Order: sequence, then C-alpha cells, then structure tokens
Amino acid sequence: MEMRQLGSAGPVISVVGFGAWEAGGTQWGPNESEATVIAAMRAALDAGMTWIDTAETYGKGTSEQLVGKAIQGRRDELQVFTKVGPSPVGTGFRPDEVADAARESLRRLGTDHVDLYQLHWPDETGVPVEETWGAMASLVDEGLARHIGVSNFDRDLIERCEAVRHVDSLQNEFSLLRRGDLAELLPWLDDRGIGYLAYGPLGFGILSGGLRPDHRFADDDWRSGSGEQDEDWEELFSPGRLPAHLERVERLRAVADRLGTTPAPLALRWAVDQVGVTAAIAGSRNAGHVRENAETGSLKLDDATRGEISKLFDA
Repeated sequence: MEMRQLGSAGPVISVVGFGAWEAGGTQWGPNESEATVIAAMRAALDAGMTWIDTAETYGKGTSEQLVGKAIQGRRDELQVFTKVGPSPVGTGFRPDEVADAARESLRRLGTDHVDLYQLHWPDETGVPVEETWGAMASLVDEGLARHIGVSNFDRDLIERCEAVRHVDSLQNEFSLLRRGDLAELLPWLDDRGIGYLAYGPLGFGILSGGLRPDHRFADDDWRSGSGEQDEDWEELFSPGRLPAHLERVERLRAVADRLGTTPAPLALRWAVDQVGVTAAIAGSRNAGHVRENAETGSLKLDDATRGEISKLFDA
C-alpha cells in the first residue's frame, strides 16, 4: 500500500482510508449487523489501509462505537480520524461544546486520543471560527488530538483558522464526477502544507461499477431521493443525470479491463494521483468491496491513461 504524509506535519497514511459514514446505519439504510460492519473495517486494516474516518453525526455516534469495537486490540496499527459537527445536528462549535464532543467521541471510540480531529462543516449559528479553532488547538495541547483539520471549508475559512493555528488537513468532496474549483484550491493548499482528503471519490457508489440503469435504492437510502434532496442528489442521482453518469462508467470499465483492474480502484487511483490530493476516503459495509478498494494502493497509471480517464468524464 502506498503511503503519504498528510500535509507538512500530519501523520503518514495510506492513499486510501476506510470511510465509516455508511456504518452509522441511517442515511444509507440500516446495517445488516454489527458483525458485518466490523468485519468490513477489519478487512480494511488487513488490506493495508492505515486509517478510519468517522464522525459524531454518523448514526448519532453509532459509527464511532462500531469503529471502537473494530479497533480493539489493533489501535497501534492505525490512525483514527473523527469530526465534530455544528449545532443543531452536531454537538456545536462553541469552545466548551468542542471539548465535550471530543471527549464523548473518545469514549465511544475507546481510545485516549484521535489522530485527526476535524470540524465537519461550517457553522451557521454565529460562532466565530477563530473561537472554535482555538478550542481545537487546545485539544492538541491537551493530547486529546494529535492533529486538527476541517471539512467542507473554503479558502477564506481556512485562512481564518490558519491565523490561529496551522490547519493540518482539508476534507472535501472530490471525484471524477465532482471536481469543483480544486484546480486552484489544491495547489494553494499544497503550498501551505495542508493535506487533502477526498471524500465521495466513488461518486457515492456510481463509480464503483456496481450500479445498473435499473437500480432502485431503498427509501431509507439518501440516494433514492425520497428524503430531502440536496446538491449531491441533484447532480448525481436525479433521473436526468444518473443514466449519463452510468454510461461513462461503462467506458471507464473498458479502460479498467484493459489494465486488469475494476472501475472502483481505477477511479480512486485517478483521484489520489491529482496534484495536492493526499488520500481518498472509500467506505463500504462489504468486506469484498473494501478489499477491492484497497487495490488502489498498488495500482499505477501513466499520464496518458490519467488524461484518457479525465476526458471520459469531461462535461
């Protein structure tokens, strides 16, 4: 498994880590069983992934609890990343709330520290980010977190945090389907020693190669569109978008066949090969899928192949 340092001062991690959002058992439908989810997490470690990313909001702590069970006896083999969310969904971003949230996460995870503690998304309740980031810095000083980062933040918010304490990482969405404005942001982050963790690198399942045009998601799966529909759903899973995405995935499959691999590790490899991207977060409750994702760590692409893949998904 290929390893990289997260930013200029963060931990050395595998280029693919295990994402535990699904393990919360809510927005992706209920877990088949605790044992199945824990087996998937342990499969990730066995396959060479060295970190697990979770959050207090994933299943209201369920994900963290399952991560805690999965890493019992193996804590020294991996890094644990988690996040605090702003209120009302999360504990909140006031300094005392951040401290409380961190301690509760540590309790659920069954560990005395996390390797990366992150702000899950920007606060909209009026708490100045400088106050929140000062509380995050205090967690490092107390030894409760080794490193601190942000998620779903833009450059302005990161600069405000940097004025208080160095930001070790940014976790934002990035995939062949959702590239955003990263052509400018990634080099800026790289220059400042801020690592980048790509979430949603498989387009929340679209780029895995496992979906067919007639696929139907359960009503309790956010991808069904039966609940509150956000930008991700509109751009990825709406009836007007999904068929075209799946057509491109079939062309990606042809490239994968030629290289002796499958669409999932190929899409993941493309993502982690982009300048400024440190690693990608790939989650699944299926141990077989996890092992497939881990193949990314040994896959190599040349410039021509990366360019070919990019063109397949150009708008």
